[in-house]
Amino acid sequence: MSTFKDMSIDFFSKAKLLYQEKANEIAGEDGKLKKLIEKVKIRLEQVSHNPKINEALEPILVFKRMIVAHRRKEFKVSNRTLGLIVLGLVYFVTPLDLIPDFIPVIGYVDDLSVLLAVFGTVKDEVDDFKKWEKSKLL
Repeated sequence: MSTFKDMSIDFFSKAKLLYQEKANEIAGEDGKLKKLIEKVKIRLEQVSHNPKINEALEPILVFKRMIVAHRRKEFKVSNRTLGLIVLGLVYFVTPLDLIPDFIPVIGYVDDLSVLLAVFGTVKDEVDDFKKWEKSKLL
């Protein structure tokens, strides 16, 4: 007989696999990356009233700029980083979350946690990208 803990681990494993598959599919196709960026823009407009979103605004905006620069072949984002960024953004724009977004205050916690975790994981490449951006301005 399965315990609740076993069932939740199985659920999370399946959810993670589903999001990873979707992220890999999107990251591998330029048109899908463009659509994802458009969805992120729309989602940001929908949730901009929520002060908690401000915590993740910087990572989201950097991720968007990184994908755009990558698509234009101006800045090379590694496949691993691109996959993680897409994974975080897909989770952000997907209405089905572990904690539904319509729940006041905590509804965005899972979205923000995923985005901030991805940001922390790819920080070195984000820093390289920011340096590259600054060098273009000079």
